[in-house]
Amino acid sequence: MGVVDSTVQGVAEMMGDERPALDAYRRLIQGFGNVVLGIEKHRFEELLEITKNKLGVEFDYQLQPDALKGLISEFKDVIKEDTGSELSQDPWELLKAAVDAVFDSWNNPRAITYRDFQGISHDVGTACVIMAMVFGNLGDDSGTGVLFSRSPATGQKMLYGEFLPNAQGEDVVAGIRTPHRIESLKDTWPKIFEEIEQTARLLEQHYKDVQDIEFTVERGKLYILQTRAAKRTAPAAVRIGVELVHEGVISKEQALGRIEASEVSAVLMPHFDPTAKQASMKSGDLFAVGVGGSPGAASGIAVMDPDRAVLKAESGEKVILVRHETNPDDVHGIIKASGVLTSRGGMTSHAAVVTRGLGKPCVVGCEELHFEQDGMSATSRGKLIKEGDLISIDGATGEVFLGLIDTVAPLSEDLEELNELLSWADSARRLKVWANADTPEDASLARANGAEGIGLCRTEHMFFAEERLPHIQKLLAIGPEASQLIDHAKSIEHLLQDAPASERHALQKKLKIANEEIDNSEAVINFHQELSKLESFQTGDFYGIFKAMAGLPVVIRLLDAPLHEFLPSYESLLHQVSDLQRRLEGEGKASAWVERGRDLLNEAASELMKVPSGEKIVDWLSEHADHVDVLSEEKLHRLLDEKEEMLELVEKLHESNPMLGHRGCRVGLTMPEIYEMQVRAIVTAACRLKEEGLDVSPEIMIPIVSHVNELKWLRPRLREMASRTRDALGVKVSYLFGTMIEVPRAALTAGEIALEAEFFSFGSNDLTQMTFAFSRDDAESKFLNHYVDTDVLPKNPFNSLDVSGVGKLMSMATYEARQVNPDFTIGICGEHGGDPLSIAFCNELGLNYVSASPFRVPVARLAAAQSSLGLIKS
Repeated sequence: MGVVDSTVQGVAEMMGDERPALDAYRRLIQGFGNVVLGIEKHRFEELLEITKNKLGVEFDYQLQPDALKGLISEFKDVIKEDTGSELSQDPWELLKAAVDAVFDSWNNPRAITYRDFQGISHDVGTACVIMAMVFGNLGDDSGTGVLFSRSPATGQKMLYGEFLPNAQGEDVVAGIRTPHRIESLKDTWPKIFEEIEQTARLLEQHYKDVQDIEFTVERGKLYILQTRAAKRTAPAAVRIGVELVHEGVISKEQALGRIEASEVSAVLMPHFDPTAKQASMKSGDLFAVGVGGSPGAASGIAVMDPDRAVLKAESGEKVILVRHETNPDDVHGIIKASGVLTSRGGMTSHAAVVTRGLGKPCVVGCEELHFEQDGMSATSRGKLIKEGDLISIDGATGEVFLGLIDTVAPLSEDLEELNELLSWADSARRLKVWANADTPEDASLARANGAEGIGLCRTEHMFFAEERLPHIQKLLAIGPEASQLIDHAKSIEHLLQDAPASERHALQKKLKIANEEIDNSEAVINFHQELSKLESFQTGDFYGIFKAMAGLPVVIRLLDAPLHEFLPSYESLLHQVSDLQRRLEGEGKASAWVERGRDLLNEAASELMKVPSGEKIVDWLSEHADHVDVLSEEKLHRLLDEKEEMLELVEKLHESNPMLGHRGCRVGLTMPEIYEMQVRAIVTAACRLKEEGLDVSPEIMIPIVSHVNELKWLRPRLREMASRTRDALGVKVSYLFGTMIEVPRAALTAGEIALEAEFFSFGSNDLTQMTFAFSRDDAESKFLNHYVDTDVLPKNPFNSLDVSGVGKLMSMATYEARQVNPDFTIGICGEHGGDPLSIAFCNELGLNYVSASPFRVPVARLAAAQSSLGLIKS
């Protein structure tokens, strides 16, 4: 600022050179025109490129005074053409307009997008600093650079940065030229390098954190323009925090506060499988090599425009944003992309800095990447990628590959710093961290990640396997009839217990008839057969999970899912039935299909005889012809009967609102044999492991309880079944029965329910749905994002707990339960169990544990510690 027509010559005299003064003026007009006046960048860039091409020069600093004067004149014409006014020649007026533009930038779309993504309040505002200028473009003894006091990519203790001789700061950050590594200054300017190194260490010691430093060298003298806490990747943040503790710079508590809990999962980010990567190398799929800007591995379709990247990502595609370089206007595309690749820029360019902050892989400075004129394709090493082609990038090595490469989790030896940090977190936290796991593999992963128990094992997920689904479907088809007969007999038995002598004979006769009906009922026989098969499956499942978590508590939720989830969709079945009916219409059509099938086989055989080895294939076909499944009319009728039976079942189980319908404990009351089967499987698995010398602690959770009487009816029966199973096996195992608090009425009457339960776990997903009267899937796909964008809601309540609403219900339930028993165990097992803000609320509420997905267990461990230390609050 301050360079105008009347002052440019004075600036030139001060610099002792006209070229840098004119270059400064050219930059002012270009930057002012874009940032303050809102003129598109390309208007200026095109003129600059035309001038450089005409003169045969590659870089801006090679432009001489006459060329710069011509550009200044052309840039002024662009401003007049676009705004209708000449560029002001009053330096104070220009300065005021620039300051206003800084303040206005707070509300531009890219700033809002970035704040939304980072969870930054829109009410904070920004500041503007006016600073005297120093010049790095005064010749070969001047330059500019950006450095970090430690690597922001890995955390390694080393100067990490870049330097451009004869340049201004924007040239480094914007990625217009690919700069030199900071170490190169050791050879060119050794004294400057030594001074930079000492200054970086001094600033880091003073601020007790890694510094991001911008500097300029003006005619051999070093100037520090700015220093701030450096953005860093999650792995770097962990390493830096741990090493600063070891160096005595900060305390363990400070280190725990330096890492965002949500970033911990990024440390566990996958990298390319070495075997798969080596195979890609051998196949010649290495497309290009640039500079590793942000570590991690990502595959996706190449997209060369940020707006298109957003559209593709929102349609479910994995996207790699490919650009010459990125700038702040591209941030919406970067946020949506899985990774970023640029042909220009270095380790401190915009793309590298932003992606490191977002925890996304990035490759920059890939100079062998050349874009085609259409802007939709690029070449490197004689190969072409078009927009939509699949590519893979390695942000650690800078390699770019064609196609997809499989990824693997990091090795445990690479996580030493994280494990040390989490051990400090474990010492600092009060809240236990459990995990949600439905398989032995999930349980093992959870335990490896530090889980101290399983807070939710969803048994319905075990029924969805291909070999099990038919059994649960048959069970649901015959269950109501079978349960009705069994319940009728049990109700007579119940009456007999207290019946006077005068009524006992008649009741005994009724019981005999009821039992005969059961013995002769095909529905009951099939019902018990299906129960037995499912019990065998479930016993094996529970055995594996208990074994993986031996010595730790495991909470198993009995069948909870709405019953329609086990059945095909009504529309699909209807279509299949209609299709089969059409195919069977008309006499002889099915046999015609059989004949046509045979004709096709004969035609195929005749063609195969013409090719080498065809004779062998024909011989094989003849030998196996009987096994070729051509649908006969009989088979079609049988298939139609099966589909019509399934359609009838779907119609019978249809509910207008299944999420609030026949599910959870309601199924347990109407078909108690299902819950009894699950309890037998749980106790049997526990007893087997107990016999093997392992300690097992099953906790059985009854879902969707809304009234205490549901528990009063179910719990005694299930406890009796558990006791009978245990006694029959002759093994002593302990178990608890509790319930999920996921219905608002249950939260409001928690004091009554606590008298019948031995523990609570908040099912926060359903509790949120029922409290807001939102269907999560419908809300998130239709209007919830709009609610958040327009501040109707401060945040998505399915991501972070709604403390003032759902949280109030949780608070009331916790208070009432603890009035009944001060030591009553209460946890949370919804997705909120892995959200740091929700964890902070659970800690403040006094819950005993949070339960998160296995991958989020480390996040929960750190967040629980930060909450205990008062570093985060709900």
